[in-house]
Amino acid sequence: MMKINVYSEKNGNFASESKMKPMIIIESKRKKPEALKEQYPDAMIIDVTSHAVDEFVMFSPFYPIGGVPVPFTEGLVSVSVEGIWQGLKVFEDADIDTSFFSKREMKNLKRTTRKYGICLGHRKGVHGEELLGYIEARKKIYLPCYKWLLENKLKKLVTAIRIISKNKPVVLLDYNTNPDVNNPKKALSHASLIKAYIEGNFPE
Repeated sequence: MMKINVYSEKNGNFASESKMKPMIIIESKRKKPEALKEQYPDAMIIDVTSHAVDEFVMFSPFYPIGGVPVPFTEGLVSVSVEGIWQGLKVFEDADIDTSFFSKREMKNLKRTTRKYGICLGHRKGVHGEELLGYIEARKKIYLPCYKWLLENKLKKLVTAIRIISKNKPVVLLDYNTNPDVNNPKKALSHASLIKAYIEGNFPE
């Protein structure tokens, strides 16, 4: 995996934290690399999807980073954030599936309505009786899990992006670019959560 050296060409030494406002842009992973480089010639472009080829792949909710606490379920952990999100889904024809908490593959990690029928919601914990609606589940399950990931597993990479973004623009690539937690029509961009966290306005 690529190692990050935060270097300032202007000063000729390693950059440090400053009061400059971070410059972070979210772009679609589906855009051609050539087009992105032309649009952002001075930026550092970082892929934070499950298809990244360096250590930034660990930002993907699919990455089996290990030890992620399952919300509302004391003592139980998942290898990935996506494993929790998928595992706690309740469908018309299927309840939760805790086997997703231990799946280490980043492929085939989806539980779909096509296979299991209408999604009724997310169970509030493995043993909970309450089902959370889609937006409520985002706020009470997905957001806390991803924030935990940033704070407990990815501190060094978060710091690297923060420092780089104060010296040059940083473009984060994601397959989804929707930053609105309350928008039920589009999948939430985890890259937007990285940006929000670094800028100090992570949705609560």
